[in-house]
Amino acid sequence: MAKKGKNKYVGDKPKYKKHWQEESPVKAKKHLGQHFLKDETVAYDIANTLSLNGYKNVIEIGPGTGVLTKHLLAQEMNLVALDLDTESIEYLNTNFPLEHPELQQRKGTFKVVEADFLKYNIETLFGKEQFAITGNFPYNISTQIVFKMLELRDQVPQFSGMFQKEVAERICSKEGSKAYGILSVLTQTFYKAEYLFTVAPEVFNPPPKVQSGVILLTRKENLKLDCDVKLLYKVVKAAFNLRRKTLRNSLKSFAISDNLKEDVIFDKRPEQLAVADFITLTKKIAHDTV
Repeated sequence: MAKKGKNKYVGDKPKYKKHWQEESPVKAKKHLGQHFLKDETVAYDIANTLSLNGYKNVIEIGPGTGVLTKHLLAQEMNLVALDLDTESIEYLNTNFPLEHPELQQRKGTFKVVEADFLKYNIETLFGKEQFAITGNFPYNISTQIVFKMLELRDQVPQFSGMFQKEVAERICSKEGSKAYGILSVLTQTFYKAEYLFTVAPEVFNPPPKVQSGVILLTRKENLKLDCDVKLLYKVVKAAFNLRRKTLRNSLKSFAISDNLKEDVIFDKRPEQLAVADFITLTKKIAHDTV
């Protein structure tokens, strides 16, 4: 058995499969941005990013052919797989359980729901209970998934999964980086962001034209923001929409007094400000204080 560490490894790590010869049970659809993961080791590693500490509910977005799903189901959790692909839903409800009968003996629950995560009322799944989110996310909506998750942050202690590498790096970047931007600041306001590993195109069917990256977000517990969150969002977005300009120029639309504009923070460009600096800036604007 694999050694238990930070996460709950539940079995021997599968042998790396660089070339997966079997025909995919579900056809990948370009309009859904589908690239089905076919590597067992990568699926295992993603499944074990979640600690399951303080929660048992998990949403998997875009389960596809169930390669990640079966490694999630090897753990004691209540898993809901959300997908828009009718063919994938049918496969997961019919052939998938027959191909993996060992999963019938597991503890926890498993449900497949045909739904769009961006529009679905998540409260119908778990009520007000805590839940994690994971998946091999469709790259065409991955940024939207993160912003939706941030709206649900009070119920989401952990979030992990696969993104286009560029987006994964953007989420986890720190100030001073070219990748640092709106997504970085707003995510890291509420979560600790970790870039875990890079995934090559050939482990997907069909292979994407870019590399992928797996990240883990862990919510900052007992976080008490002493600023207006809605105003913070507006400040961050306005600042990075004109990221080459100083804050004195990019934040002209805000009612900032001449006195406050003399604060040295307005001489900086947005990528120079850490998350804490944006919180401080938001408070200064809200209270018009230096």
